[in-house]
Amino acid sequence: MNTNKKTSGWILHTSQDSSTVRSRRQQSARSFRTKNGADWRRRLLVHEIYRLVVLLAGWVMMAGGWLWAAPEAPPAPATEKARILLVTGVDYPAHLWRRTAPVLAEALRKDPRLEVFTIEDPAFLDSPAINKYDVILLHFQNWRQPGPGERARENLRQFVEGGKGLALAHFACGAWFDEWPEFAKLAGRVWAGLGPTVRQHDPYGPFRVELAKPEHPIVRGMKDFNTQDELYTCLVGDYPCELVAQAQSSVDENYYPIAFVSHYGKGRTFHCVLGHDALALSVPAVQELYRRGCAWAAGLPPVAPPPAQPATK
Repeated sequence: MNTNKKTSGWILHTSQDSSTVRSRRQQSARSFRTKNGADWRRRLLVHEIYRLVVLLAGWVMMAGGWLWAAPEAPPAPATEKARILLVTGVDYPAHLWRRTAPVLAEALRKDPRLEVFTIEDPAFLDSPAINKYDVILLHFQNWRQPGPGERARENLRQFVEGGKGLALAHFACGAWFDEWPEFAKLAGRVWAGLGPTVRQHDPYGPFRVELAKPEHPIVRGMKDFNTQDELYTCLVGDYPCELVAQAQSSVDENYYPIAFVSHYGKGRTFHCVLGHDALALSVPAVQELYRRGCAWAAGLPPVAPPPAQPATK
């Protein structure tokens, strides 16, 4: 706003007698109130109507511009996300879940579509709150203690059967060992247990993971990779599974499953036996495998799409 107002129009002609000026002012005022009063009010009314019409026209033009421009720049659709519940809190003594669970969770969060929540009590599975999530990632083994009870088992079974996702990490294949036969169908393969005829795994050390089905969406575009871990040789089961990755034992030279997928009802299961310790879970290709597998179990494309580029004019 310009505050330097011109004042020349308000200057009096001082050469005239003050009484003459006062008389002319009074006469002018009477003229506005009497003879010219109706014309003045009419002109003022017309002026106000014109001003309102101009303002209204401007608003209409602006609104029309907004409506016309809307199809050119529609709001971007919200990116699909998946809520992952990482269930941990108990394991075989050599599996330090307090160290591995945070590494696994952070690895998944590198995919911005995956929202990861950790619960350190497998008994939480008996809560209907599990239905707020899209994938349950089991990272526990109830070593020498009962697994979550019957209500938790039925909750999990219905969760997957109804169309949600299940993922298993490392020794989760041994959850509910010898307690819940249906778990073998949910997991695809399970731990064989202890015994003189069961070889648990190769000694912890380096080995190469080979992609058994490179065209599978989970591993498409990935390459064989080296890791340092336990190569599990202790899985059993005959439930239909699709092998995704495998590794050759340095002990008996046989190939063993590393990652595989299966279906239970309408749900999907991704099962990976890698991840003995934090170091093993820090291998970039291992993290990528878990991210893709969990996204696949959630029904998302395994690989996050690249960020949208800003539109250019």
